[in-house]
Amino acid sequence: MTSRYPAIASEITKLFATRNTHAVEVAVLQPADPFLDMAGEDLRRRIFLTESETGKTLCLRPEFTIPVCLDHIASQAGTPRRYSYLGEVFRQRREGGNEFFQAGIEDLGDRDTAEADARSLADAHALLQLVLPAQPLAITLGDQTIFEAVLAALGLPRGWRMRLARAFGSAPMLQAALSDLANPPRNGQLDGEVAALVLDGDLEALSAHIAGGMEEAGLLASGGRAPADIARRLIEKAELRSVRLSNEAFAALRDFLAIDVPLDGSSAALESFAASAGLSLGAALEKFAARAKAIEAHGLPAKTIRYDAAFGRPLDYYTGIVFEIAALGGERPLAGGGRYDRLLTLLGAKTPIPGVGFSVWLDRIEALRGEPQ
Repeated sequence: MTSRYPAIASEITKLFATRNTHAVEVAVLQPADPFLDMAGEDLRRRIFLTESETGKTLCLRPEFTIPVCLDHIASQAGTPRRYSYLGEVFRQRREGGNEFFQAGIEDLGDRDTAEADARSLADAHALLQLVLPAQPLAITLGDQTIFEAVLAALGLPRGWRMRLARAFGSAPMLQAALSDLANPPRNGQLDGEVAALVLDGDLEALSAHIAGGMEEAGLLASGGRAPADIARRLIEKAELRSVRLSNEAFAALRDFLAIDVPLDGSSAALESFAASAGLSLGAALEKFAARAKAIEAHGLPAKTIRYDAAFGRPLDYYTGIVFEIAALGGERPLAGGGRYDRLLTLLGAKTPIPGVGFSVWLDRIEALRGEPQ
């Protein structure tokens, strides 16, 4: 583990203390399954996996949101509750070390989602202003809820909505999905029995067939997808190939993804798009507008915050707002976060607990401050 603690750590923890947070520490070794199941493909392939003496798959902590949520569930603490953290995470990276520090806040249980979203963005912005006082910042927002509302209003079947929602946050995956939607590919090279089971949509029989093949080949499901998941995806892909979207609907989806405007004009841009496309975005648009007003109420510079309809973050557990803050003109984010209202239920919470949070990359901040890495 890296021995040098960030020089800016004390400044950050003092800020957290003024933000009504509970400082929390979570174990470095974590159960791997929650990350493999919920974190998304981008993070999944960067995780350092290991195994316990009992054969349980573990990993070095690749991020803090899931561990903080697991600890909250285990502690049976009440909500609303705000947690802050500062510690090392471990990921395979193309640039920079594989061990680096992150800090952030997880805001759990606040039912006023517009206010909680705005507060999370304001906290992240305040942290960066504190440690980079002379650095101009650029804020980009996206919204998973608005994206999914557009997909539903266009009448896409559930399978396509799920695929596009999973691709949101990865430009290559989204482009590939749109290309397949415009020109459905032919059936892949599946052997006769598998092809027949896929065509019949027989999930149970296909899962058993795949499990038998994996066992015969000596492959284990741990650390990868289970036979049922593979079977479900094969059937889903076959169903997706049968769908053709009208030219008008496809053009509307393209028009939506092209929206990129300052936040203070974003609600009007979405209303204009919905009217021209003949779509009703209903409650999703109302919540979007309420959040935009809450962000302005926090004193954030709405004219310099951009809403990009195609912007997402590559983590599967996001359900609403997603955001990143970068140095103006910079390519890599200094902070990133978003809303994850389904995550705690998936992790075992007995009742739904809304959540939103953010993390900052301290090594990137230190590089901009000119401090040794």
